[in-house]
Amino acid sequence: MFKYKYYWLLLLVPVIFIGWYFYSKDEAKPIRTLAYFGPKNALKVDDTTYHTVSCFFFKDQNNNKVTEQTVAGKIYVTDFFFTTCRSICPIMSTQLERVYKKFKDRNDLLIMSHTVDPETDSVPQLAEYAKLHGVSNDHWLFLTGEKKDLYQMARKSYLLNAEQGNGDSEDFIHTQNFALIDKERHIRGFYDGTDSLEINRLIVEIQVLFDEYAFKEKK
Repeated sequence: MFKYKYYWLLLLVPVIFIGWYFYSKDEAKPIRTLAYFGPKNALKVDDTTYHTVSCFFFKDQNNNKVTEQTVAGKIYVTDFFFTTCRSICPIMSTQLERVYKKFKDRNDLLIMSHTVDPETDSVPQLAEYAKLHGVSNDHWLFLTGEKKDLYQMARKSYLLNAEQGNGDSEDFIHTQNFALIDKERHIRGFYDGTDSLEINRLIVEIQVLFDEYAFKEKK
């Protein structure tokens, strides 16, 4: 009588074990990870290298040089704008203010806004624009440099513009898209910078990427 009364307890053992196994297995992985964007190169079987943002050299609103070393070990958001724009750029910069305010105290998150009009957007001009948007530290950089280099980055590295061009005087880029870049300079997301819902998604996915790195560090 006794053994039949408690027989159901024995049935629970495999159920508990299976539940523990899958719980502990999932605990070692992030709940969600972001995709990689851009062309991939297969080095060998089961070994892929993802599209990587190229090296660069620009100047920020404080006249400091900004290179790939500036973003080493950091997640960053990038866009292309110009200070005299009266259409999409003010909306984009206002949306980026939300991202800046959310993560401004994190040293491992940057925003990098590149001008597409370097002839107008001098370092002092960019400094005034930064003040206009409440930038009080070096976690949001407004960048200028050689036009051909800026346009090459937009098209070939960040994949934010598909039009052909060589960065000459007749060339012009006007895109509302943002890119999310991880610590290895891989593209992990694209977002419409004029859409508040897309910026909500960007903010969420920045945190997803931070969580992804946190899980890796635990291993």
